[in-house]
Amino acid sequence: MPVELLTQTLPWVVGGLILAVALAALRRPLKGLLRLAARTGVGLAVLFALSHVGGFLGLSLGVNLVNALVLGVLGLPGFGLLVMMNWALRIV
Repeated sequence: MPVELLTQTLPWVVGGLILAVALAALRRPLKGLLRLAARTGVGLAVLFALSHVGGFLGLSLGVNLVNALVLGVLGLPGFGLLVMMNWALRIV
């Protein structure tokens, strides 16, 4: 009986240990991706709010995923970059 019990439970124990190690190894990258997604969402909200108020200021940036990612990754300097690129491309 003890050998049968060992052969039936050993794969479950090994599988559980492999799963625990994989989750521990992937915790940092998943945390980083979730942080990037949250910051991109905030950037998208800022772009959306700016699209309504920007007409009064003479500023218009597109509300899209690329601009939101730039704001999410770079923050306020990314906003300055987007404004300068918008200004530079409008002059030409």
